[in-house]
Amino acid sequence: MMGTTLDTEIKPGNRKGKSNYSREFKRRLAVAACEPGVSVSKLALAHQVNANMVFKWRRDLRAGLLDDAGPAPAALLPVVLAKTPAGPRSTAAPARRDSVSGGVIEIVIADAIVRLRGDVDAALLKTVVQSLRA
Repeated sequence: MMGTTLDTEIKPGNRKGKSNYSREFKRRLAVAACEPGVSVSKLALAHQVNANMVFKWRRDLRAGLLDDAGPAPAALLPVVLAKTPAGPRSTAAPARRDSVSGGVIEIVIADAIVRLRGDVDAALLKTVVQSLRA
C-alpha cells in the first residue's frame, strides 16, 4: 500500500471550520493504516489529514464503528397507555424516626467536632448543634 494515495473526499466544513470526511474515506484510510509496515504519519501527510484523526479512525474501524452498514437507525416504539384501577389512596404521612441507630455521625462546626454513636435522640442532637452555632 506504500506510495498509494487515495482520493481525498472532503465535503464542505461545518461552522467551526472542520472538514467533513465521508464514512467510506475514513474506512479506506483506516484499513490502509492497519496494513503492516505502513506509517500512519506518512499516510496522513499524503492525504493532508491530521495523524491523530487517522489513529482515531483506525480505532473506530477496529471497534466496528466504520462498517459499511454504519450505525443502526433509531427505531420508534409504540406506546400504549393503560388506565390503572383507582384504589384507595393513603393520606397518612410516612412514619418519622426520632432517632438514628447504628453507625457513626461526625459533625464539624467551626473548631468543634461532635461524634455520635449508637441511638441518638433527634431533639437532643438539634439542641447540641444549635448551641455550637451560637
